[in-house]
Amino acid sequence: MRANQSGRKIVEQVEVIDIAEEGKGVGKDGDLVIFIDKGVPGDVVNVEVMRKKKKFLEARIHSVVKFSSHRTQAFCIHFGVCGGCKWQHMTYEAQLRFKQKSVTDALQRLARVDVSQCESILPSVNTRFYRNKLEFTFSDKRWLTQEDVTNNAPGGPALGFHVPLRFDKILDIRECHLQADPSNAIRNEIRGFALRENISFYDLRNHEGALRNLIVRSSSTGELMVIVVFAYPAEEQVESLMGFVAGRFPGITSLLYIINQKKNDTIFDQEIRTFRGRDHIFEEMHSGIPGETPLRFKIGAKSFYQTNSVQANELYRITKEFAGLKGHERVYDLYTGAGTIANFVARGVKEVIGVEYVPSAIEDAYVNSAINGIKNTRFFAGDMKDILTPQFVQEQGRPDVVITDPPRAGMHPEVVARLLGIAAAKIVYVSCNAATQARDIALLKEKYTVTRIRPVDMFPHTQHVENVALLELTVAGQS
Repeated sequence: MRANQSGRKIVEQVEVIDIAEEGKGVGKDGDLVIFIDKGVPGDVVNVEVMRKKKKFLEARIHSVVKFSSHRTQAFCIHFGVCGGCKWQHMTYEAQLRFKQKSVTDALQRLARVDVSQCESILPSVNTRFYRNKLEFTFSDKRWLTQEDVTNNAPGGPALGFHVPLRFDKILDIRECHLQADPSNAIRNEIRGFALRENISFYDLRNHEGALRNLIVRSSSTGELMVIVVFAYPAEEQVESLMGFVAGRFPGITSLLYIINQKKNDTIFDQEIRTFRGRDHIFEEMHSGIPGETPLRFKIGAKSFYQTNSVQANELYRITKEFAGLKGHERVYDLYTGAGTIANFVARGVKEVIGVEYVPSAIEDAYVNSAINGIKNTRFFAGDMKDILTPQFVQEQGRPDVVITDPPRAGMHPEVVARLLGIAAAKIVYVSCNAATQARDIALLKEKYTVTRIRPVDMFPHTQHVENVALLELTVAGQS
């Protein structure tokens, strides 16, 4: 180990041997683990130590001794500063390999699951322009990259993404490969109009300024929703900017705006105002059953919907396949959101009972059932551990199959205990976090055995991966 001119330690000839959960490369210096920003397994690198902890180091690449065969050229001009696509420098085949490994490692290490039956990860149909929703932030002070500083580039307003770990620093985005056109054009045209008309961008520290956020939602049906979030605009500024967007992009299906003067960006408690068109767009999903009418989902400004439409369809198809539904089953859909999974499986079962914490999502779930002529769904709003009681099961009927798709934190221990008490024949566990899924499965193994596993790639060029696990009852129980 030696020091560079800045006094930071340099560790030489470090081989990157793995990828950590947060997407950084993993190397070793003796028994000390090194997490290496933008390290790719197979690289041999000299690294600069940025932070030293008791059991590990955090480092960045100082120089490359040998490039990994998994390396490739990043395609976005913002790669390395924007934190949205941390794996662009890795081939897609390698990304899939390491995502599958992260799932099997978690299940094996934390839940002692036999992962020999794990099926190959389902690749994303699209590896670029796959998202149906992006949210951008306005800032009166853009983040200056190292190149900007070197070139003495001026500061100024920004419309883009938060710099990782910095709530008040916004990288001005010129092009993004996550959402298909006209997403980039809408963002850039709005930025240009606001600058020409001297409409102020938001000050994230002092909470001042007119323009705050921009949300663009697209759908597989070709419909488009644009939401402009203002903070402290003059009335004529709202009218002029919204009128400009309407005229410049006449194909927008739903053009909305919000006045949000809270200290946070959440819009769930805000009034949505329609400037032009409808207050919603529609999504479609195909069940895969020949001759069956596609499902339609109404998407409003506050609606939750999986952000990769094509892969969401595949994820739900796999979930339904794992459930092995015959037509007579009562299904519980826990963390149902807007009822997408519930409605996706409803046509092939006796009934579906969905439970979700957010009341507005339950309203969307009922609407989506009505749109599709589905009459065998019921939905309940409230905290899962408070709703899923023995009395609830007695009143609604014991499920034959439970589908659970919790948030990243996984299920509350009390919910896991209730599932053990209910003892449904099958649990299909859909998760965006293999570690918390494994933690919950370790508890469920008291009565269940994992019989099928399949990861699904929803977010190419990131470390995130969805996983579907089928658990089958091996020990009977009472609710």
